[in-house]
Amino acid sequence: MAISESEPLLQDDTVDGAVDYKGNPVTRSTTGGWRSASFIIGMFYKHIRSQILAFHFSFSNDCHNFFFGEPGVEIAERFAYYGISSNMITYLTGPLHESTAAAAINVNTWLGVASMLPLLGAFVADSYLGRYRTIFFSSLLYVLGLGLLTLSATLPSLRPPDCENNTSVCPSPTQFQVGFFFLSLYLVALAQGGHKPNVQAFGADQFDPSDPEENKSKSSFFNWWYFGMCGGTVISLWLLNYIQDNLSWGLGFGVPSISMMVALVVFLLGTKTYRYCLKKGKNPFVSILEVFVAAARNRQGPSSTTDKESLLPTDYEATEVPVHGSSTQFKFLDRAAAPKNLDSPKNSWSVCSMSQVEDAKMVLQLVPVWVTCLIYGVVFAQSTTFFTKQGSTMERGMGFGFQIPPATLQTFISLSVVAVIPIYDWIFVPATRAFTGLPSGVTLLQRIGIGLFLSVISMVVAAIVEAQRLVVARDAGLIDKPTETVPMSVWWLLPQYILFGLSDVFAMVGLQEFFYDQVPDGMRSVGLALYLSIFGVGSFISGFLISVIEMVTTKDNGESWFSNNLNRAHLDYFYWLVAGLSAIELGLFLYFSKSHIYKNQRRNVLSM
Repeated sequence: MAISESEPLLQDDTVDGAVDYKGNPVTRSTTGGWRSASFIIGMFYKHIRSQILAFHFSFSNDCHNFFFGEPGVEIAERFAYYGISSNMITYLTGPLHESTAAAAINVNTWLGVASMLPLLGAFVADSYLGRYRTIFFSSLLYVLGLGLLTLSATLPSLRPPDCENNTSVCPSPTQFQVGFFFLSLYLVALAQGGHKPNVQAFGADQFDPSDPEENKSKSSFFNWWYFGMCGGTVISLWLLNYIQDNLSWGLGFGVPSISMMVALVVFLLGTKTYRYCLKKGKNPFVSILEVFVAAARNRQGPSSTTDKESLLPTDYEATEVPVHGSSTQFKFLDRAAAPKNLDSPKNSWSVCSMSQVEDAKMVLQLVPVWVTCLIYGVVFAQSTTFFTKQGSTMERGMGFGFQIPPATLQTFISLSVVAVIPIYDWIFVPATRAFTGLPSGVTLLQRIGIGLFLSVISMVVAAIVEAQRLVVARDAGLIDKPTETVPMSVWWLLPQYILFGLSDVFAMVGLQEFFYDQVPDGMRSVGLALYLSIFGVGSFISGFLISVIEMVTTKDNGESWFSNNLNRAHLDYFYWLVAGLSAIELGLFLYFSKSHIYKNQRRNVLSM
């Protein structure tokens, strides 16, 4: 019979744990993969334009066929976010007439809040709305926030009058004008919090980890994801900053608003091709909390039982794997599956399945990796602050009277990433795969470790270059002439920017994939939010270090390491300090990495 003969083939093509937009089972041949991820990243296959209205796609799984077309939600979001954050201090000290100190405080506060809000967005997605709906509503909120920012910069009633000609007399904005602006700005931060962790997780969901080819493509997805993100950043830093500084702030905020609207339409066009992951069991946050509560309640009992599975509530399903064994990590949590009294009433707050316990262990073992990457977040913070300040004092001429804007130097990080990611994906991975046999070439923690090492080298090079800049400034007699240009080319900064970009290819992309892949299946958005929080906390740590050093070095009328006169400052000392802290962090990271149990290894233990 024809139907029965084809049935095994259909079953093999079905993707477990996923449905289409109507809730029906999905197949690999008609959904997911690069065909769906292209709508999300914003990289389109060659023949999509001729077929987009038919909603019928016939693509190969060859990611080399990408080209940049309409903006996907990720490229558009990064385009908008960096178009605001990279130049916000200029707007606050310019059209809004804030002092430099007040503007810096407001920018740092906004960036810190924006870096932590993805934890809220991930919680909402994983517990309630799901990723697709959260992305949709966050994109609408993004358009709203950017639209209100455009109005605040365009309408005369929503911004203060310009300063008087050739004077420093500037009328203060009204409370309503300030309130309207910051309401718009924090709407963008809230939208970013719901957008950032879920778009990437939803894109990775389009690849089935149980299929060898799609699992290999998923690793490439994280590379090309960061490639697209850096592409959006480069365009933003060059195009939007120029528009804002030379044409109009209203236009500079309006362009990303329009870009987000177009990207939302593109995202919706892919609705029929997406795979939507099914929720399994109870709320993942409650499930993890139950383990810790049960382990605390059973702390006086045995650390294991011979028949743990018979104790678990019948309506609980933590993972899709059989539940038998237990990993050797965090054995105290095994008490959650071993109640003190076997005759006591069984409930999920007093006895848990071993699958539940292993999920809790999975989350707990992320903590050492997260902590030992925080100084990497400190290094990341320097690229947008002191690296730029260094460049502002150096020769930046490129001929014909054109000078490189200091903030634009950040694009060299993104450009190096854009240049290296194809080499990494097409040369490095196949070459290392031949030796290791791993689909990704190296393990996730090995990739992150290489990136951390490169970040140390980047800070060492930055310290050496800054020390040389100070020598040149002293030899030229510019120690007390901070407004004069130091006769040293800005291209001396290029190595530290390139090294930092290389470290991003390994560490940042590796961290993205690690915190997506190594969390329980129901908490993947939260995993990516934890990854993002590394940079938020890293920024706070950087600010704390600067405050402490400022207080210590200026005691007894001493010269600050961060003096407004950079020719008397000592950024080189600060870079050496960060390099030393990064080296210590790398050592701790290597120590904890040796004991890390990957999710697939943990599941093998459970199946024994």
